[in-house]
Amino acid sequence: MAYFLGIDCATRPQKTGVALGVLHDDRVIIERCATGDRHHGVLELILDWVSSDDDVILGLDAPLGWPEAMGQQLTDHQAGMSLSAEPHAMFRRYTDSAIKQRLGKQPLDVGSNLIARTAHMALTLLQQLRDATGLPIPLAWAPQEEARWRAIEVYPAATRLVHGVTDKGGHLTGLEAVLDWSRVADTVMASDDAADAAVCALAAADFYRGRTIPPENEALARREGWIWVGHLPTGAESGCGSSGR
Repeated sequence: MAYFLGIDCATRPQKTGVALGVLHDDRVIIERCATGDRHHGVLELILDWVSSDDDVILGLDAPLGWPEAMGQQLTDHQAGMSLSAEPHAMFRRYTDSAIKQRLGKQPLDVGSNLIARTAHMALTLLQQLRDATGLPIPLAWAPQEEARWRAIEVYPAATRLVHGVTDKGGHLTGLEAVLDWSRVADTVMASDDAADAAVCALAAADFYRGRTIPPENEALARREGWIWVGHLPTGAESGCGSSGR
């Protein structure tokens, strides 16, 4: 049995949600859900919920890579020197543009305010999990791969849209046909971060079932990261075009 661990990443443990889901009759059942606190972060929760012997897909709501142009421009840059790359190329990834084109929803640029710090937290958590489990935990690029634990980047706002739900962060209304959170209702009702973590688990299950779209330019996506999400429902209009995770 595969487990789907949704992580709504944040710069503080208290704002980081984590949810554990399983598939049952084509519906994701959320079995556990919580947020971290000052004494116990999500690392401890994850290690308590699943073991290194389980099959796990982690869906992290945070950029897991950086725009290629940013790395190229900053390698030898010195203060006061100009930059030849356009701002979009510097701060917006291939996957961010693809989400905007397909869904009409613009993810925040990696360099925006707290997003870069959130990305740093997510990458740190991944390494902590590797160290704790002794597993490599690679990024996944196809539904069926050999690694026992794998990780993908997800975007709850986009996942809600492809399941036909208006993008309003921190809510699950309208997802009842594909997501069952009745076992953790008190937690998700009390915390937007926990609710978004449940949507991250749904996104991980969508990937596992082959319902997300792979990148056309996989080489670039492997360097920058890729948000795994499917198509809008037939006849649905794209999102409102606003930004945000």
